[in-house]
Amino acid sequence: MTDLRTQTDAYSLILDAIDVGVYKPGDRLVESELAERFGVSRTPIREALQRLETQSLLARDGRSLIVASLDHNQLAELYVVRAELEGLAARLAARHATAEEVRVLRGMVEDDRKLLADPEAMSRANRRFHKQIHLASHNRYLVQQLDLVHRSMALLATTSIAAEGRPNETVSEHHAIVEAIAAGDGDGAYAALKDHISRAFETRLKLDSRSPQRSGP
Repeated sequence: MTDLRTQTDAYSLILDAIDVGVYKPGDRLVESELAERFGVSRTPIREALQRLETQSLLARDGRSLIVASLDHNQLAELYVVRAELEGLAARLAARHATAEEVRVLRGMVEDDRKLLADPEAMSRANRRFHKQIHLASHNRYLVQQLDLVHRSMALLATTSIAAEGRPNETVSEHHAIVEAIAAGDGDGAYAALKDHISRAFETRLKLDSRSPQRSGP
C-alpha cells in the first residue's frame, strides 16, 4: 500500500488534469505515461485510477481506462442535482456569509468583467466563484456533496461560457446572486443561483445539439 498522501496527490493531479481539459472524455489514460508526466511512481497512479473508476469518472474500454463521458440523461440528472444543491448553498450563504466573504464575491464579479474575451479564463474563474459560495454556506456536508457534483462536471468537454453572449450573461447572473446574498435574501439567492444553473444547462443543450458528433434523430 502506498503512502496515503502520495496516493491523494496522484488522484488530485489526474483529476485536475481532467478538470482543465488536458484529458477529455474518451481519452485513454496509461499508467506509465501518467507516472512520467506527474513524476509519481506507477503504484499511486494505479490506485488513483482505480479510485477514479470507482467514482465513474473513468470507464473501461476493453482493457484500457478512458475518461468517461455523460450521455443526455446523465447530463440532465447532474444538472438537476447541481441546481438544487447550489441553490441551497446560496440560500445558506445569504444567512451565514461574513462581510469579508461578501466582499470577496463582489470582487470576483468585478474580476469577471475583465475576462469577457477569454472564455477559458472565465470558466476557471466561474469554478472559483461557485466554490466560494459553497464555502460561504458554512455547511461542510453540503460542500462535500458539491465537490462530488463538480468532479462529475469535469467530464464535460467544453464550457458553456464559451457560447456567444454567455460571458456577459454570466457576469450579470453572478452579480444578481451576490447581491441577494449580501442582502441576506435567502429565497432570492436560491432563485438566482438556480436560474443561473438553468441557463447554463440550456446553453449546453444548444451546444450539444449543434455538435457534429451527435448522430441519430
